[in-house]
Amino acid sequence: MNRYPLWKHILLITVIVVGFIYALPNLYGEDPALQISGVRQAEVDDTVSATVARVLGDAGIGIKLLERGEGKILVRFQDTETQLKAADYVKAALGNDYVVAFNLAPATPAWLTSFNALPMYLGLDLRGGVHFLMEVDMQAAGKQAIERYTTEIRTLLREEKIRYALLRAEQAGVRVVFRSEEDRASAESLLRKNFPTLVTESAETTGKPEFTTRPSEQETRETQQFALQQNILTLRNRVNELGVAEPVIQQQGASRIVVQLPGVQDPGQAKRILGATATLEYRAVDIEHDLERAIAGKVPAGSRLYRERKGGHVLLKKSVIATGDQIVNARSGFDSMSGSPMVSVTLDAKGARSMLRFTKEK
Repeated sequence: MNRYPLWKHILLITVIVVGFIYALPNLYGEDPALQISGVRQAEVDDTVSATVARVLGDAGIGIKLLERGEGKILVRFQDTETQLKAADYVKAALGNDYVVAFNLAPATPAWLTSFNALPMYLGLDLRGGVHFLMEVDMQAAGKQAIERYTTEIRTLLREEKIRYALLRAEQAGVRVVFRSEEDRASAESLLRKNFPTLVTESAETTGKPEFTTRPSEQETRETQQFALQQNILTLRNRVNELGVAEPVIQQQGASRIVVQLPGVQDPGQAKRILGATATLEYRAVDIEHDLERAIAGKVPAGSRLYRERKGGHVLLKKSVIATGDQIVNARSGFDSMSGSPMVSVTLDAKGARSMLRFTKEK
């Protein structure tokens, strides 16, 4: 006779009931939805919610549910046809300050989510979605490092009054041609002291003393790895705008990144958001030349004309003061004097030295 005590039957029934309850969310499916999030300083508040509700109401588009979350709004619809139609109206009303992404939101009832009963998230093989394989431009990272060293070496030689006939960035590194052997020796000694990671090779291809200096192989590998990790971090932040649950973002090989976004319905939107170029450079505003002449096509040789987000123009110096890879920490806060929002940035030793040199000159 197979007889068990009562407590074992109660335990078995309890496990079955709990398992059934936590499996219920998978039966409710998903709702076609629009996720609205702000770009940079744009806030997602009650005003945005009211605007979305008003625009869709005026267009006669029915909303199943409008939810406010932390930094985002989720608008649920009955079917994908209504979702697609609503996206056009919402994008036109909110403009470029907000990201309107297609999403599939779990339709789990509130009484289940209240004790953390959530549906099982499915991968690309079961749910569908988007798979990207992205490659980081390592040559551009190396070229940017050489251009930065070119500016720093030029400034350093001028400060120490070491004369040179030519100084320019080349594919092999920073090439410097001197007027005398004494100047070359002084410059090499100065670089060893201030830039110990640089590799310097002397030459006399033009009949004058010269050398070419470049980052060491170890520094080059570190620069490339830093660029790869920065791209992964940037992609993670951008995926948050799409509202994808459990995305896969990981390194593949030495220069590639795999991005898998289960449930994404708009590959074009995902490609635009993830593929946008993002760089950070500190440059001085050129106030010595006329901006109107630059807009008319007469841009000074040492400057470059940029278009602002709101349509205006700004004239900046070509020389870079500091770059994003020299930032070791950054945090948001408020200015104690004016109370306005601010970002406090901490630079590494190299970036701090460049910023100090620039501010001293100004």
